[in-house]
Amino acid sequence: MSNRIQAAEALLRLKAGNSQYVHANTYNGDVSSAIRSNTAKNGQFPYAIVIACSDSRVIPEIIFSAGMGELFTIRVAGNVIDRHQLGSIEYAVSHLKSPLVVVLGHTHCGAVAATIAGEGDSHIQSITDKIHKAIGNETDDFTAASLNVKYAVAEILDAFRHDGLEEEQVVGAVYDIETGEVYWN
Repeated sequence: MSNRIQAAEALLRLKAGNSQYVHANTYNGDVSSAIRSNTAKNGQFPYAIVIACSDSRVIPEIIFSAGMGELFTIRVAGNVIDRHQLGSIEYAVSHLKSPLVVVLGHTHCGAVAATIAGEGDSHIQSITDKIHKAIGNETDDFTAASLNVKYAVAEILDAFRHDGLEEEQVVGAVYDIETGEVYWN
């Protein structure tokens, strides 16, 4: 399977996959031995890059009904962006030719909640400090998650503004962990 599609088509696939997930009780992504063998022999061709939170309830492949080799997933608490995430995005865009970058926040995010509560010490503070820049004094869970996503999208666009990554290739979304729905920013 080749991923040589445009960002708009990749976004439509993600939206359709989320709709399928919301209305299903089983996982529909291809994780068969045939796809494992195919990706081992022919490589990966992910149609989207998803920067998601490390939260165990947020699994992009399941949320978007994607199979093995379809998403290039980067996970970090609070879906914050730093040099490591930017390097991973650059790799997937330039080497794997992934046409779409999605920053996926979610409701009931522990990192966002810690930021709102003014918590976070030691290594966690590097995450909460970054989220605080994004959300300011916002206390509403969904709004804070959305602001955090928008901040990360802006960081990605700024980092790649001279590398040909267009605005329509970087989108934000918030996953509602209660309903399973993804709301696109």
